Amino acid sequence: MDINVIRGLGTIFALFAFLCIVAWAYNARSKDRFEDDGMIPFLEDDDDTVESANKNAEQKNANDDKGSE
Repeated sequence: MDINVIRGLGTIFALFAFLCIVAWAYNARSKDRFEDDGMIPFLEDDDDTVESANKNAEQKNANDDKGSE
């Protein structure tokens, strides 16, 4: 194997990984999660708000695990 073949395979692998990440990020199933995560900086620092945000995140993580079976 020539070094240029290895470089070409590395480039193809990197492109494939990039396209998989883009597909995951723009997937319709992830939209609600990303919108909620985007609002985290705007949450108030009340203890109740933080606890409820953590509970929501745990519930979403549990739902995400169910969808991957």
